Amino acid sequence: MPQDATLPAPDPSDVGAEEAVLAAAETAVEGAAQEVAMTPLDHPRRLLLVHAHPDDETIGTGATMAKYAAEHALVTLVTCTLGEEGEILVPTLGHLGSDQQDGLGQHRIGELAAACEALGVRDHRFLGGPGRWRDSGMMGTPQNDRPDVFWQADLDEATRALVAIVREVRPQVVVTYDENGGYGHPDHIQAHRVAVAAFDRAADPGYAPGTGEPWQASRLYYTAFPKSVLQAGIDHLKATGATNFFGVESAEDLPFGNPDDEVTTEIDARDHLDAKVAAMRAHATQIAVDGPFFALSDNVGQKAMGREYYVLARGDRHPDGARETDLFGGAA
Repeated sequence: MPQDATLPAPDPSDVGAEEAVLAAAETAVEGAAQEVAMTPLDHPRRLLLVHAHPDDETIGTGATMAKYAAEHALVTLVTCTLGEEGEILVPTLGHLGSDQQDGLGQHRIGELAAACEALGVRDHRFLGGPGRWRDSGMMGTPQNDRPDVFWQADLDEATRALVAIVREVRPQVVVTYDENGGYGHPDHIQAHRVAVAAFDRAADPGYAPGTGEPWQASRLYYTAFPKSVLQAGIDHLKATGATNFFGVESAEDLPFGNPDDEVTTEIDARDHLDAKVAAMRAHATQIAVDGPFFALSDNVGQKAMGREYYVLARGDRHPDGARETDLFGGAA
């Protein structure tokens, strides 16, 4: 089995937050270089996740990834862009912004490496290679029209790149976003299109024959967030005296979230919540761990963060229709 690459605990008096992230990333790379060569089929269970930007994997699926990695499944993460257009929460790194030195994407490679290390994920790839497609920015912004952004990617080229990975890894389970990308970000929508196309075309022997032997994954999932969980978060914020939660009073008024009856799968990975939080800390330019996103971490938020939800889009549901507790099939 691969050897562990332990994240160091930097002395805060000697190193700043950004240096700590890069030091952790370097440790992750060194640890990966020491791994014993294995093939995907050495792992009986194989899970492939397709995400748009660094940090998406941790926010939406980090606990799930940590759980399956700890259970010795092969967890493969495919990230479609470097997240060059992300907002920067670390003031001393503001110069990396796309409107200044435009170095955020390269910096986020290191953050993602450290996050994967925290989650125990050893197999990570950038679709088409690092920087092949650029972050498209939020929907309706001028960045959407750049020819090099993922939103403008040739769908067949991107699909072929992902098909090659699917045929190499041969996952039973593929995870991505729904048709709206969860909340309408163009890169999330494009990731959905590419992942669904690759799920289907990887099994077609006539498609891209030079990219490996055909492979049909068994199950395709979309990430989900039940409205009841969102409502519990709103209610808890109100109880603490907060007056604003995305500007609404009810989860039904939010432009994202899933009706509870649509959610087919609930992964209880609360035992791996520490790994998810560590991975969030690694994404220091994007996530303020002590900020509003974690205001509920001592109560409802912690429960929600350690439980992650999905909709089964392809594959057979449990015979009695119960909510699944395992992405590879099975219900409580």
